[in-house]
Amino acid sequence: MALPAVAGPAVTLLIADDDDVTRSGLGMLLTAQPGITVVGEAADGVEAVDRARSLRPDVVLMDVRMPRLNGIDATRQLLAEATDPPRIVVITTFENDGYVTAALSAGASGFVLKRLPVRQIAEAVRVVAAGEAVLFPAALGRMVAARPLDSAAALPQAALTGREEEVLRLMSTGLSNPEIAASLTVSLETIKTHVGNVLTKLGAQNRTHAVVIAYESGLVVPRFAG
Repeated sequence: MALPAVAGPAVTLLIADDDDVTRSGLGMLLTAQPGITVVGEAADGVEAVDRARSLRPDVVLMDVRMPRLNGIDATRQLLAEATDPPRIVVITTFENDGYVTAALSAGASGFVLKRLPVRQIAEAVRVVAAGEAVLFPAALGRMVAARPLDSAAALPQAALTGREEEVLRLMSTGLSNPEIAASLTVSLETIKTHVGNVLTKLGAQNRTHAVVIAYESGLVVPRFAG
């Protein structure tokens, strides 16, 4: 998936992973990437929450399978307790990791695969820090189809308008707000209003969570080819 370049001040990053080699390797590689400052590391979910509270990073790169407290519960705890919480990017080994959809529903802003080139992981961190979501629609569709979650009930109860459903479908393909605006030939401000209405009606914490709901509800049908 091609991610848009995001310019701006350096993004502060906390890396949470229980594998020492993975954690230190990512730390060294991401420190060398422009626009990113790695401010700390955590070896489990409890440490991730504690270090995020003290260091106040812009983004946490969160593994999901960790001891003491997994990445899902750590994500939920951070987003519920902090007044200005960091954005969470889930990092995982497998595209079909069922824990990832739970983490996205808990409020994570996106996910990346550990096998991606470090420049793509770095760009995902920058994109999320800038307020966008990082979605891999085909992989997300596979995960949701394999492990449906309870939030599917949110869509039929939301009473979305036809245009709001259309915007949600386009969000589910990984399009950004400007790309959706161009596709529908409307202003960016109009799309921002529609996206805000979708999130409010679905009770979604962010656009990624809204996309998970769209897949789970059947509004968007996963495509397994490719």
